[in-house]
Amino acid sequence: MSNLKIGVQQSLFRFILKWKVVYLSQKLTVVPEKIIILDFGSQYTQLIARRIRELNVYCEIVPFNKSITPDKSIKGIILSGSPCSVRDNGHPEPDLSKVKGQLPILGICYGAQYLAQAYGGEVKSSNHREYGRANLEYVNKESRLLVGLSDNTQVWMSHGDTIVNLPDTYNIIGSTRDVHVGAYHIQGEETYGIQFHPEVYHTTEGSTLLKNFVVDICKCKQDWTPASFIDSTISWLQETIGNDNVVLGLSGGVDSTVAAILLHRAIGSKLTCIFVDNGVLRKNEFTKVLESYKHMGLNVIGVDAEDIFLSDLDGISDPEKKRKSIGKNFIEVFDKEARKIQNVKWLGQGTIYPDVIESVSVNGPSATIKSHHNVGGLPERMHLKVIEPLRLLFKDEVRRVGMVLEIDPNILSRHPFPGPGLAIRIIGEITREKVKLLQDVDDIFVEGLKEFSLYNQVWQAGAMLLPVQSVGVMGDERTYESVVALRAVTSTDGMTADWAHLPYEFLATISNRIINNVKGVNRVVYDISSKPPATIEWE
Repeated sequence: MSNLKIGVQQSLFRFILKWKVVYLSQKLTVVPEKIIILDFGSQYTQLIARRIRELNVYCEIVPFNKSITPDKSIKGIILSGSPCSVRDNGHPEPDLSKVKGQLPILGICYGAQYLAQAYGGEVKSSNHREYGRANLEYVNKESRLLVGLSDNTQVWMSHGDTIVNLPDTYNIIGSTRDVHVGAYHIQGEETYGIQFHPEVYHTTEGSTLLKNFVVDICKCKQDWTPASFIDSTISWLQETIGNDNVVLGLSGGVDSTVAAILLHRAIGSKLTCIFVDNGVLRKNEFTKVLESYKHMGLNVIGVDAEDIFLSDLDGISDPEKKRKSIGKNFIEVFDKEARKIQNVKWLGQGTIYPDVIESVSVNGPSATIKSHHNVGGLPERMHLKVIEPLRLLFKDEVRRVGMVLEIDPNILSRHPFPGPGLAIRIIGEITREKVKLLQDVDDIFVEGLKEFSLYNQVWQAGAMLLPVQSVGVMGDERTYESVVALRAVTSTDGMTADWAHLPYEFLATISNRIINNVKGVNRVVYDISSKPPATIEWE
């Protein structure tokens, strides 16, 4: 793992959450104050958001081409980095006409270069591409942005272009040995640009710089707390839903559970939860999940629809067709069960922020990243309004809400599990025999992580059944059986992830257990790919 990725993960895991927000479905309705991050496509844009939320300040990521109209809730704007160059034809250009000079702005890397070039400066391709650690040899400590930074403070650079000329009203406030314009301030307005990345761990005083901008310059109050989020959300849900009934599809995971408890606290028995066995859950999961909800006060209906799903999946190998088959059947099964409930007007969902980010391209239109986020099609079919209490929270923020709600830690610590389940972990055609085999393999792997006290060190883990067979030797006989790949990653929100460095002794033990106990498997491999470039799931 690269030092940058280590630093990103370390900074993510130092997250401390306090917030105050109320929202419904796809629209944020009440936010006392927020920072807007205009996204130009940087893979670390979400990390900027995480670092701001560490400061107990709410922020939103929006595509760069969204027009921003100042209002009382918006306290400042951040322009992210980008894989693009401001020298390229058709480079991303935001509309800052309503905010520049009116609200504080911080341009980071590409954002700084854009602010320079768009207003009369000059950006050129650098002969010395600066990537990695650098030091600010000049720091204007009278600058509000750089107050508290040390002499020669370490920063992280990642750019091939550099600003060579600034407009007359731009003053340099920071420089490295190789980059004269390392940071600048525009006279007469609270607009700043920096060519380094304060959001990554290797910018050692990046949190100080971001706090200077968000708290001192933007004057955010840092009052975003889990307790106030819960109280205000429950009150608003009660007012919005009234006497209507809500139906919610439970998965047994963190997001749907926290969403269900919030709704239950708000409307009590007017919430009905439905948990559907789609035939591609983990081993014995249907029974385990229903058992886990018995003492939580929720009204949960379990529906065993395994035969319906597996019959329709029989012979399907294309990943997208698998998802569509499962989605179609889920809608039909869920709809049939939900229609038995009177006066249902709302569909509750556990959508979280990474789902939202991965479903919107920085170029504006929706991008099909994952077709299985929640239950597409149900609201239209059932003529329901969607309510998504967790839509703008990261996964660990959801867990912290769950802790305050006193949800069972075993549920809050559960690994994410894809909506299509084991269907997208069986590469190739789906059969009942393959599902059974992979359930057994997956169970040995996951239970082994718990036995060796590794489960909580891993963000997500599972096994993949590969569409290949290999030669093996068992006793005096040669075998020709299946290969399974084990996958375990570390992350905080799933947006980026690294493969988990599990002990060799553990992997050897699990490999032996799988081969000795699961008939049909004679080879186990371990996936050491990170996201990006790979995804967490294989399909």
